[in-house]
Amino acid sequence: MSGHMKVQTTGEFADISIRVPAAQAGRVCAVLENLLALLPGQKPGTGSDEDRLYTVEEVFPETHPGNILRGARHREGLTQAQLAARIGAKPSHISEMEKGRRPIGKDMSRRLAQALNTSYRVFL
Repeated sequence: MSGHMKVQTTGEFADISIRVPAAQAGRVCAVLENLLALLPGQKPGTGSDEDRLYTVEEVFPETHPGNILRGARHREGLTQAQLAARIGAKPSHISEMEKGRRPIGKDMSRRLAQALNTSYRVFL
């Protein structure tokens, strides 16, 4: 690790990043808010907007499985036709899923996940 990567750039604060199941994100945020409220000099709900924790829905209001599919497909550098060929589907089905016009079932999410190197749960 290079020397400049070891220096904390946030002054008196530390940035912490955790990965939790999407379905539990709201509960984890609530727990963290309650923990922060226990710190000396803190009262529940008295933080500034800068200190406020935001839900996934607040940050990404248009997030739906189709957007996740589109992002994962772009990350892998695939066209809709290439992805369709990999999973044995029609390119129009990929397009419809990305637009939210076609639901992504459990079987399809597993096929997509395998082709896109991700967890099937992100599409459900």
